[in-house]
Amino acid sequence: MGWKRTLARVLSGRADASISFLELFSMLEQLGFRSRSRGSHNIFWKEGISEMINLQKSSGEAKPYQVRQVRKIILKYGLDEERR
Repeated sequence: MGWKRTLARVLSGRADASISFLELFSMLEQLGFRSRSRGSHNIFWKEGISEMINLQKSSGEAKPYQVRQVRKIILKYGLDEERR
């Protein structure tokens, strides 16, 4: 699945529990986030954005509350418009 389709699913808010960790990881990289791993934690950051995103895999899926946090940051900083 392409990252733009993943972005649309994240923004819709209807699929928070069914977004794979790898899809979310890839989408954040396409949006310009950098990442590092520390144990089970994957930390994402981007210049110009004060919040950091902390993701953990749960049986191959992204955790629903983390998908909601990602959506909030995407909307707050207009990242949905940046890459469409």
